[in-house]
Amino acid sequence: MRRPKVRELKQALKSLFSRPYTNNFPVKPHKPYERFRGRPYFYQDGCVGCAACAQVCPANAIEFIDEIKGTLVKRRLTVHWDICVSCGQCQANCLTTKGIILSQEFDYATTEKRQELKQSIEKEFIVCECCGVPIIPYDQYAWVANKLGPLTFSNASLLLFYLRSIGLSLKERASPGSRSATINRSTRTKILCPGCRREAVIKS
Repeated sequence: MRRPKVRELKQALKSLFSRPYTNNFPVKPHKPYERFRGRPYFYQDGCVGCAACAQVCPANAIEFIDEIKGTLVKRRLTVHWDICVSCGQCQANCLTTKGIILSQEFDYATTEKRQELKQSIEKEFIVCECCGVPIIPYDQYAWVANKLGPLTFSNASLLLFYLRSIGLSLKERASPGSRSATINRSTRTKILCPGCRREAVIKS
């Protein structure tokens, strides 16, 4: 039988009378390092509903669904924490860098159902005032207009959207999925999808 070395006995005695290397979690709360990637959270004020996070998620932990609710079209974004691998791609590719942020939460243990491990937010869509096709989330359009600044006036739809947002133009609401007007020259003064605007430009 091989006898243990003196060095190994020394290390064993040292560890026997020293403090444990690991922490006392869950008896005491554990504070991760500052750059720790934990549970991601959506933030209503920072998210514009562009769904870039869902497109870059390698685990498909983020999904988005566009729903028609009466005269409104809304996009629901949902992050499933039980699938998330905390890679940080959603936060790194967020359009505003404030829409979805990884927290330092690492303890996913729960007594609830697995389906409860998720978070959802909704964003209202702007629809084409001619054909009713959803174009872009309202918050994303506002973010683009704010980002472009004076260049907003070079785009008819963005200009009209900006004027309505400051109360200088009347709002027209079209029913999703239904054509509400015949396309002609005057149609160009409305918020249109690319297809209807192309047709309006050709006819004018």
